[in-house]
Amino acid sequence: MVALAANLIIAAAKAVGGLLAGSPALLSEAAHSVADSLNEVFLLAALRRSRRPADRQHPFGYGKERFFWSLLAAVGIFVMGGCFSVFQGVEALRSGADEKMSGYVAGLIVLGVSFLAEGASLLRALHQVRGQGGAAGLRDPALRTVVAEDGTAVLGVTLAAVGMALHMVTGQVVWEASASLAIGALLVFVAYRLGREARDQLIGEAADPETGSRIRALLDAQPEIDSVEALFTMKMGLDSALVAARIDLMPGLDSERVEEVAVRIKRSISGVVPEADQIFLDVTDRPAREAAESPAATGERGGA
Repeated sequence: MVALAANLIIAAAKAVGGLLAGSPALLSEAAHSVADSLNEVFLLAALRRSRRPADRQHPFGYGKERFFWSLLAAVGIFVMGGCFSVFQGVEALRSGADEKMSGYVAGLIVLGVSFLAEGASLLRALHQVRGQGGAAGLRDPALRTVVAEDGTAVLGVTLAAVGMALHMVTGQVVWEASASLAIGALLVFVAYRLGREARDQLIGEAADPETGSRIRALLDAQPEIDSVEALFTMKMGLDSALVAARIDLMPGLDSERVEEVAVRIKRSISGVVPEADQIFLDVTDRPAREAAESPAATGERGGA
């Protein structure tokens, strides 16, 4: 909410200043802020929609809504911010820029105010990251996107101010055009990184290796389990994960005992990994080699 309010005010100021001054760097920053504002709306939708409880149509819940809307936000940064900034830079190099001294002054004032507002929003986001456990807080795609946007905005405002100042001193538009191109390249890079992370989570990313190791260690420690043939994990949301394990039990257990063991193991996994709210155990007596070479275990197509 803080980032959205700051971006709306800044986008309007940059757009007016850019049009009055005819500044390609300032117009690039205006497009950047417009893209950020739209993305904040996407992220607010992600926060609200991802909290909906599971239903018959979506039995695993709506946790992946955060990943979907974060992917849209990355696309917005790329199209509305990066591409427009590159376009402004190319146009400035091709046709030049017609700025008056008053336009430089107004533009630099707008950028100074923007720097303070974007910096305050970035500090607020970093404070929230620390409150959510530091680097662990960046698991939240919405918060990660806000931090990336605010950090990019602070750097983008700095580049625009430097480009305008050099244009004012030298009278050569190439400095301001270069600033627009640099802002565009920066936004494209950030959009690519955010989009790649959101894509991995959306198509089904495994839980972190430490979590998988803890689950496997717990299964290996169970006296009734002869071997763990396969273990699969998948993030279903920010605080939700699916765990599926194929296990070979010790011989001689009757059906009632197997049921008791399965219930106890599931409770143990939930205790060790609280986010594991969907746990499935597949009891099998297949040889370990056969299970290890199956498509499901190796990741080949056709696996169960």
